[in-house]
Amino acid sequence: MNGRFFLDTNIFVYSFDASSPKKAAQSRKLIRHAIETGGGIVSYQVVQEFFNVGLRRFSKPMSSADAEQYLSTTFRPLLSVHSSQALNGEALRIGARFQLPWYDSLIVASAIEGQCGVLYSETFRMDSRLEASRSPTRLPDRSNPWKSRIAKKATAQREHPPSRFKSFLCA
Repeated sequence: MNGRFFLDTNIFVYSFDASSPKKAAQSRKLIRHAIETGGGIVSYQVVQEFFNVGLRRFSKPMSSADAEQYLSTTFRPLLSVHSSQALNGEALRIGARFQLPWYDSLIVASAIEGQCGVLYSETFRMDSRLEASRSPTRLPDRSNPWKSRIAKKATAQREHPPSRFKSFLCA
């Protein structure tokens, strides 16, 4: 498995969270690492969800100019997965198999399509439906208590082997 990883929307939202400096710093570090190494990716969905929050729900909403700059400097180098009929079909199969909500299954399908070995998200907590592993040996970064590893079963129609996903668990 390559070293690619997928960043879910909440990582970007947390990077602006002044009420939780530790969470914000860790999110910014992860985003910076994604851009600098070229190993991190996002989908069109992450960009849409982030700007929905950033332009409307932040305590001080982003200006249009700030949003354009963030799109150019942060999302442009990371954006790898775009909407397609195949992606939507895979998300439907994942949602049905693991009883995930539509947008969560779309994130998982995007990470798989992007051939990511890791998915950083607060959403995907340790969950038996996704074969959670509680083994400390499977957690490569024990210094970060917010990460956990989740093994995702491949669906019958998957071309890729099962992927490993991490959850960015924020208390």
